[in-house]
Amino acid sequence: MLNKIVNSLATAVADVRDGATILVGGFGGAGVPEGLITALLRQGTKDLTLIHNNAGRDETSIAPLIKHDRVAKLICTFPEAKTAYIFRDKFLAGKIKLELVPQGTLAERIRAGGSGIEGFYTPTGVGTEVAEGKDRREINGVMCILEYGLRADFAFVRARLGDRWGNLVYNQASRNFNPMMAMAGKIAIAEVDDVVELGGLNPEHVVTPGIFVQRVVKTENLNG
Repeated sequence: MLNKIVNSLATAVADVRDGATILVGGFGGAGVPEGLITALLRQGTKDLTLIHNNAGRDETSIAPLIKHDRVAKLICTFPEAKTAYIFRDKFLAGKIKLELVPQGTLAERIRAGGSGIEGFYTPTGVGTEVAEGKDRREINGVMCILEYGLRADFAFVRARLGDRWGNLVYNQASRNFNPMMAMAGKIAIAEVDDVVELGGLNPEHVVTPGIFVQRVVKTENLNG
């Protein structure tokens, strides 16, 4: 019987080793897999490359991993938000590397990676530092630069509901980077609010089909 449910957040991340690349879902405070992040922090894994929309908010999201020097490199769009002071301090101290990617390009690189597309050309970033060292090509009279698809060893995503096959339903704005990241991770781990019986999800509401998800774990309070 196919059953992708694991019994704890700690178990779900137990095989995430030093040096792994992880896609982390969420946009602002919506749809961030906080439990998986906390479990990984407690595990002690280090030298990580994280792919996330921003650099963390105050001491939430990926900020604790950065604070405790677990992240070697961050690939993101918004590293300089007012609330990203932990990242700022680490970056200025030379303790973390940054690859800055325009938001639409980041989304498309992840989507491409999950769809088996190795690269694509885009006009976004032409004439800026983003284009330095990248192949350029004029397409239909528009100068474009080559960007590569993004894949990762793991994808941490957050959903409202999941079943034992890995089918996922998201809660409103939590449907941001999460679906495409689930596609682009070799192992996609879904932290869900509730696990329902097989057949308990309306097929019309399923956004991420279970074929893209390897593990489902119910969220738990790790802060107490």
